[in-house]
Amino acid sequence: MNISPELKFALLAIGITIGLYVVGLIHSFIVLYTPLFKANRIQEKPYKDGILWKRLPLISFNIFLLCLVTLVGLYFGYDFFDHSGTYPLWLSVGQFFLVVFFDDLYFFFLHKFMHENKWALHKIHGIHHQAILPFPLEFIYVHPAEWFLGSFGPFIGVLVCKLSGYPIAAEAFLFYAFFRNLHELDIHSGVKSVIFKWIPIFAPAEHHDLHHSRPFGNYASMFVIWDKVFGTEVTAEEVKKGKRTK
Repeated sequence: MNISPELKFALLAIGITIGLYVVGLIHSFIVLYTPLFKANRIQEKPYKDGILWKRLPLISFNIFLLCLVTLVGLYFGYDFFDHSGTYPLWLSVGQFFLVVFFDDLYFFFLHKFMHENKWALHKIHGIHHQAILPFPLEFIYVHPAEWFLGSFGPFIGVLVCKLSGYPIAAEAFLFYAFFRNLHELDIHSGVKSVIFKWIPIFAPAEHHDLHHSRPFGNYASMFVIWDKVFGTEVTAEEVKKGKRTK
């Protein structure tokens, strides 16, 4: 079967994403139904019975929506990427971080808006905050409108690269897709961070889990710096001492 380069690129990105979601599903089963991570849980409260099965219909729909957006976006936006494989490593790494930067900054303000706007919080973002005690795959448990709006973040970085005269390397974007989803699985795992606690600029699971336990502050997803810069950071110590209640 002869597959066009455009379709092959889109399907590769989707395959990476779906592969991580399968890992997330397995991880969710382990967290919910085995004692393996019990000693490293961030919150001690028990999960509700059958919570995974209640979440799966919306999670499945959002996965379908993401695959559709990715397929259309990467197929028709094929020329926004460099497929030559000739970029030096430093340029590909720089482009990766550029996409992460714009995606995370966009997400921070979108997330912050959805908390500060009462209509958006009640009608849209409130669905995600039903996950007071998150498990890995629950990062996809969001209103489809929020899921769709969130997908614009990385394409801001892709556009910036294109306008600079150096379209983003295809491999840099594919690694971004892997990294972004891996990080989301980690910060929604409900388990103390193993990987990202060693990388100072990236938010560990504890940072975002605190946001789910009481829905205000800690709006950043990947870079904790945004909460520090814009005064929205909340620590576990502040909550325990009653210094931050909103």
